Amino acid sequence: MKRSNYLVNGIVAIMAVFMFAQCTGNAGQSAPAGATGEAGTANMKIAFVEIDTLLLKYNFWNDVNEEMIKREENVRATLTEQGRTLEKEAQEFQRKYETNAFVSPERAQQEYARINKKQQDLQALQTRLTDELLKEQNKNNLILRDSINSFLQEYNKTKGYSMIISNTGFDNLLYADPIYNITQEIIDGLNARYTAASATKK
Repeated sequence: MKRSNYLVNGIVAIMAVFMFAQCTGNAGQSAPAGATGEAGTANMKIAFVEIDTLLLKYNFWNDVNEEMIKREENVRATLTEQGRTLEKEAQEFQRKYETNAFVSPERAQQEYARINKKQQDLQALQTRLTDELLKEQNKNNLILRDSINSFLQEYNKTKGYSMIISNTGFDNLLYADPIYNITQEIIDGLNARYTAASATKK
């Protein structure tokens, strides 16, 4: 169970797939009726956001990831400690079995069954804790998407963009003039709102 599996390497890929598919669709205002073809395209007001940069600089997302890393470290520590205890017990069982230290075959079988049950319980615990972490991460992804969705909708009331495009490396946008890059503006707005919300909770 490695942190990079779903906290680091997968973050940008996950969010680029489903977050901005909805963000950009909801944030932009529809073109006026009759604004079609070349004339409609010429009147469009378009901007783009670099997702990689946004995720790196959005304070909410950084705080969420830090908390998830701590939780995963606690899970890993718990599983490691119990795994070491089980390993020692298994080694002790093997030593006693090889030296005929058990008072009877029945007693050896009982000890074997106990260790086997403990191993199954540990595997079940690992599965449960891992599933809990994944569910929490999925919930955080939805919160992230919703927070950006709601911010872009409010932001675009005054900006009036027809379309806001997401850009992750070369996945979506091959070229755009930097004047259409509103990434830092979005980051500043998101962080300001997050700071204000955090202060209210205290």
